[in-house]
Amino acid sequence: MSYEADMLLRLLMPSKKEVQEALLIALFRHNGTIKEFGAGQEIVNEIAADFNLTDEQKEAQLETVYRKENRIKKSSLWHRLLFRAADELARNQLVLRPSETFCLSHQKEWMLTEKGYDLALSLLHIPSETKENLFVRSYEVELAAQNITYKKRPANYVPVEEKRTTITTREISIRSRGFRQAVIQAYDFRCALCGLKINSPDGKIWEAQAAHIVPHSANGKDDILNGMSLCRLHHWAFDTGWFSLENDYSVILSNRWDALPQNFGRMGNMPILHEKSRIILPGDSNAYPHPAALDWHRNNVFTSIF
Repeated sequence: MSYEADMLLRLLMPSKKEVQEALLIALFRHNGTIKEFGAGQEIVNEIAADFNLTDEQKEAQLETVYRKENRIKKSSLWHRLLFRAADELARNQLVLRPSETFCLSHQKEWMLTEKGYDLALSLLHIPSETKENLFVRSYEVELAAQNITYKKRPANYVPVEEKRTTITTREISIRSRGFRQAVIQAYDFRCALCGLKINSPDGKIWEAQAAHIVPHSANGKDDILNGMSLCRLHHWAFDTGWFSLENDYSVILSNRWDALPQNFGRMGNMPILHEKSRIILPGDSNAYPHPAALDWHRNNVFTSIF
């Protein structure tokens, strides 16, 4: 038995498989990414707490003797166990290494892949279809979101796909979640109309939704020019045609709005819609809704309720 294996056994350290599973759960808990396992990183202590490690287990040091240099190098046994478990997950394509994540997000983090995400959900006994509502990052969705976010804004934009290509259910899920991530991130996770910004207590579900301007039912594109971040209430009101937007992004109301009973369309004493108010736009003008998409909505959704 090796010196390291003997220490692991003597100190009753968790197995590599147990640490791998704990890492996947920690990644899910942290919405898909965790920092490198450097000294002082909170995640190192967090996972140690999951195993109820003692101070002796957390502080155990491996000693490597360099005889030619007449020195001893010490390294943390717990850190090494964490890194080796993460490295094994990366070899099995369950996570992305920090060096690879940096090329995508400019952050040195471990990141879930879709395969790792599915395994984390299985370990937590959470149905896989829940992914459609959660804001947990995976490499594939992050890549889809970046392709949507940084796509060049064309002068002549057609918001409707002339012909949808046949893609798998998995590809549909990744594209849909990438669209949602790109849109609500562009609007800083708030409703463009009322400014509401809130998520669930666990931080995994945002109130803001990625609304298609030209809907999927009309072959609307999954790109940021055909999207807008809206809370659930204003998403519904937009999809049903109670309001639309002019090309200067000011709100226009259906002419049926004034005919509503006095106690309709209000929250307390305040109406939920205000004519001529301007929406909250993304910080990047390249992410503004395209006039061609707004024109389609005014002519095909908004006018349909007159």
